[in-house]
Amino acid sequence: MRTALLQSSGRPGSVVENLKVLDEAAGRAAAAGAGLVAAPEMFLTGYAIGDDIARLAEPADGDWADAIAEIATRHGVAVVYGYPERQGERVYNSAQLVSADGTRLANYRKTHLFGCFERDHFTPGEQPVVQADLNGLRVGLMICYDVEFPENVRAHALAGTDLLVVPTAQMHPFQFVAESVVPVRAFENQMYVAYVNRVGQEGEFEFVGLSTLAGPDGIARTRAGRGEELVLADADPDFLAASREANPYLKDRRPGLYGSLV
Repeated sequence: MRTALLQSSGRPGSVVENLKVLDEAAGRAAAAGAGLVAAPEMFLTGYAIGDDIARLAEPADGDWADAIAEIATRHGVAVVYGYPERQGERVYNSAQLVSADGTRLANYRKTHLFGCFERDHFTPGEQPVVQADLNGLRVGLMICYDVEFPENVRAHALAGTDLLVVPTAQMHPFQFVAESVVPVRAFENQMYVAYVNRVGQEGEFEFVGLSTLAGPDGIARTRAGRGEELVLADADPDFLAASREANPYLKDRRPGLYGSLV
């Protein structure tokens, strides 16, 4: 499945403008043969927008989800996007997968919140593995800091995730996560990992870009630079099956030795 990564911070604070940016990117992705376009963490509203996070937060089935569904349907491409999700008085840092026919397939709430900013504005999610089947692949969702916990990604591997999509807000000086950690996660768990970042200065944060889609061989199929960019690469189920056959990590595990980890 050709996968497009929209590396952009959009227009922080303006959902209307961010929907326009996503609409344009979805059109370009579909024209290039993509089956999925992924946008970064908190793409719909902006990340460093303070109390506007709570003001702009909406339910998973709110008006924004309807707008995304319309974009997906019109261009015939599935969409993953980050947004602030409201449930009652709680606000979650969430990512949602919408199919090319506009169906909401999966909604994930970030389980590992990073730093005081996130802990001040969000409630952590409690479900580590969220998946849906899309175009012959099992797609899993995770957000930014979550991928830095090996147990998290391994749980996806054991649950059969083929393509792990990770909307992120990766900031300076942690660019080694995009450059090194993400390809290692893909290799040690025998999956594709699509890591799609924000870019540029936003409030106190400097986002580093470097969005990538890494394969189960640990090699980046595509990597963006430091500016706004749409990059594409393929997640190939046949290559994935061959790689899993050749690499015995998951088969050679000895779970009985790992009890102390939990």
